[in-house]
Amino acid sequence: MDTTYEIHIGKLIRQVLDKQGRTITWLAKEIGCSRENLYKIFKREWIHTDMLQKISLALGYDFFKVYTEWYERQKNQ
Repeated sequence: MDTTYEIHIGKLIRQVLDKQGRTITWLAKEIGCSRENLYKIFKREWIHTDMLQKISLALGYDFFKVYTEWYERQKNQ
C-alpha cells in the first residue's frame, strides 16, 4: 500500500493558522487538545475526520474541500 499523500494536511492546517494570525495555544483551546498534540498534527500527512472537523470549525476553513477538489481533479484525468 502506498503511504505517500499528495495533500499534507498538517502543513496546510499550520499555514491557515499562521495566515489568520492565530496562535497554537488558541487553536489547542478551541479544539480541546494540548499544544503538544497540535505540533504532532502539523507533522502528519493525514488526520482523523473528527479532529479535522473540529479544526475546520475553529478556523472557519473547509479543509474537507481540499480533498473534494483533489478528488475531482483525479476523477477528471
